[in-house]
Amino acid sequence: MKAEFVFVGTELLLGNIVNTNAQYLSEQCAALGISCFYQTVVGDNKSRIQDAFLTAWNRSDCVILSGGLGPTEDDLTKESVAEALNQELVLDSKAMAEIREFFANRGFEMPAINEKQAYVPKDSIVLYNDNGTAPGIIIEKDDKCAILLPGPPVELTAMFEKSVKPYLIEKSPGVIVSKVVKMCGIGESRVDEKIQDLTMGTNPTVAPYAKSGEVHVRVTAKAETEKEASKLVKPVVRELKNRFGDYIYSTDPEVTLEKSVVDLLVANHLTVSTVESCTGGLVAGRLINVPGVSDVLKLCYVTYSNKAKRKLLGIKKGVLQKYTAVSREVCEEMLKGSALINKADVVVSVTGLAGPDGGTEEIPVGTVFIGCSVKGKITVEKYIFKGNRAKIRESAVAYSLILMRRCILEYFSEMAFGSEDKK
Repeated sequence: MKAEFVFVGTELLLGNIVNTNAQYLSEQCAALGISCFYQTVVGDNKSRIQDAFLTAWNRSDCVILSGGLGPTEDDLTKESVAEALNQELVLDSKAMAEIREFFANRGFEMPAINEKQAYVPKDSIVLYNDNGTAPGIIIEKDDKCAILLPGPPVELTAMFEKSVKPYLIEKSPGVIVSKVVKMCGIGESRVDEKIQDLTMGTNPTVAPYAKSGEVHVRVTAKAETEKEASKLVKPVVRELKNRFGDYIYSTDPEVTLEKSVVDLLVANHLTVSTVESCTGGLVAGRLINVPGVSDVLKLCYVTYSNKAKRKLLGIKKGVLQKYTAVSREVCEEMLKGSALINKADVVVSVTGLAGPDGGTEEIPVGTVFIGCSVKGKITVEKYIFKGNRAKIRESAVAYSLILMRRCILEYFSEMAFGSEDKK
């Protein structure tokens, strides 16, 4: 099956919001073995929406549209597609009741303008919205389908998981099984170099995807039964594990990098503390994403100013003056100060220059020192990240988690080898 995406919204063209729906839908369709060769962004204009839709409709089996299902005059997706396919709009009583209930549960009477959302193309499949007021729609015609989804990501993703994914799986011949191998601490180009022979196959397919500090490799196979598809996937996943070893942190789609770190801490009965400067608590925030982290997380510090570093961590004024806050020495002192105060088993420290100003030839913008102490064994690494302030801080957080994971694994590996030597 060939699918194509049309994303509707002038705000997308103006850059007012990031089109996260594009990434999500692309990943989901790839995992289902659905080919996607085009995606289009179009503004809130009826004729242009119809042009974009009909172009996609004429060259694809399935067109997925998001956005433009709201109640206002510039929400035109449903009307544009229905007209393009000569479909009459009729009132769906269940959709109307759910929209009224949505407002009633919030103590409001439904505005008359929202009645528009309850009209759907005649004989279409209505996807009722558990998270908003706009129902989704599936129109089937000429052995093709148009799938209309609401624009807000929280509504789109929930609707896709509940209704669209099962629909697409049923439409696709055979069964598709997909496994994602998640890696960190290794670059995309290095991964790509080591899996080139695996990416040449057509069933299963192997494709790497780069994320901040991570590389995910998706292995997807198609067969008549789930068991047969799994048999195609398993040997490739096993080979990836052989080639990449500890770079792999999970093959579970629910396990994030931060969860893999927290799982390591919990499994080894280690407590953790963070002390951050340029990241301003973002490392702690990533750890706190993980349920159950309260069992291991101790004090977290944001020591953004030199005064805070002196007062909270006991770093001497002379050290800061001699080396500056963005230095290996201060990063190490941050580790020692935090460990001394709260006696955590693992401490991560971050200090750097996120910019956009203040860089020098010796310390350019993007310079970040990240340190990790495991039971007193200290490691400090220097990085120079590229991008704007937000990207630099995001990279610093990702690599803080990566360094924590690496240092914990190395510590216990050394302990194990030490025990063997004693034998």
